[in-house]
Amino acid sequence: MLRKLGFHLILFTLLFSLVGCWSRKELNDLAIAMGMAIDKAEQGYKVTVQVVNPSEIALKQASTMRSPVSVHSETGETLFEAIRKITKVSPRKMYFAHLRILVLSEEVARDGISKVLDFISREPEFRTDFYLTVAKDQPAGNVLKTLTIIEKIPANKLYLSLETSEKTWAPTVALQLDELVSNILSDGINPVITGIEVIGDKSVGQTRKNVETVAPTRLKYTSVAVFKKDKLVGWLNEEESKGYNYIMGNVKSTVGHVNCPQGGNVLMEVIRTKSDIKASVTEDHPRINVHLAVEENVAEANCSIDLLNPDTIDHLQTKAEKIIKSFMEQAIRKTQTEYQADIFGFGEAVRRENPDVWKKLRNNWSAVFAELPVDIQVDVKIRRVGTTNQSLQKEMQE
Repeated sequence: MLRKLGFHLILFTLLFSLVGCWSRKELNDLAIAMGMAIDKAEQGYKVTVQVVNPSEIALKQASTMRSPVSVHSETGETLFEAIRKITKVSPRKMYFAHLRILVLSEEVARDGISKVLDFISREPEFRTDFYLTVAKDQPAGNVLKTLTIIEKIPANKLYLSLETSEKTWAPTVALQLDELVSNILSDGINPVITGIEVIGDKSVGQTRKNVETVAPTRLKYTSVAVFKKDKLVGWLNEEESKGYNYIMGNVKSTVGHVNCPQGGNVLMEVIRTKSDIKASVTEDHPRINVHLAVEENVAEANCSIDLLNPDTIDHLQTKAEKIIKSFMEQAIRKTQTEYQADIFGFGEAVRRENPDVWKKLRNNWSAVFAELPVDIQVDVKIRRVGTTNQSLQKEMQE
């Protein structure tokens, strides 16, 4: 009995010695990667990684006037090879658990991003809470080489700008890995990814001079990239991108203007939206109905207009409904006629409404989507006209 007890005691002692920090990584041995860009190379990929310089972002330490980040690039036949080869120029191993932004070049996106996503999804060091974007008309690596003001770390700037733009302007989409993979694997919806451009002198943007000027080279989110499965097929412009987000119910806040009958305009702030997409099927022929409810406030009145008159409010609501509906129609028309890519999830709506019909249509859904009738209804309600009931111009006339 004592021998058996002693054996179990030794066993438990050995087990406890195995747990704890056996898989720990010392911070001094790691290079914290905040951003990664992927371009095509002659054979395989070129990977660019933006790494934090800890001494330059420490709060209590005086700046040494060095860059807050460093950028390393290498090529390889596979992504994993290219990342490991970066150790030839970096004294530390890349660590991707804090990645904030992944930038894909147009060439990579048009060739297909399934291989990229397979590696990132399979590698346990990558989390899924970073955002993805496509570099428009330039190498993806150039995006990560551009220094930014306000935010010392450019990858943080890109992350926060995309979040803020999606919430307050609306043509952008803050997309994370899980949602992208889900949309690629689905038969009833195709993914979109926000594009990004480098505006200004790219060579200056890669030097410290860029953060010492009031008009620097800057990184700007632009239109939305349309994918068909895992391949980029084209772009939506800003109005079409807004239309897409209205249809999807993604618009949390944005602004737009309505022209006044006697000239000038009234600026309207969208404060809330709710979109409802439903499908109906008649004799195996689907039809989509999109109903969008919008709540707005009057932000500016740059014309002589009576905001206390109910007819005036009705006029503004009707004009706003037409403008928003036009954005939505442009987005649908572009994706149907040029790309045949259902980025709105209309196929998912058909599947929910009639699974049997969806089984018949799913293999040819791109062709069906191109001819799919879509009815749009927009209802705008103006909730507030501000603390001043009349426009200043009208009060001056009176």
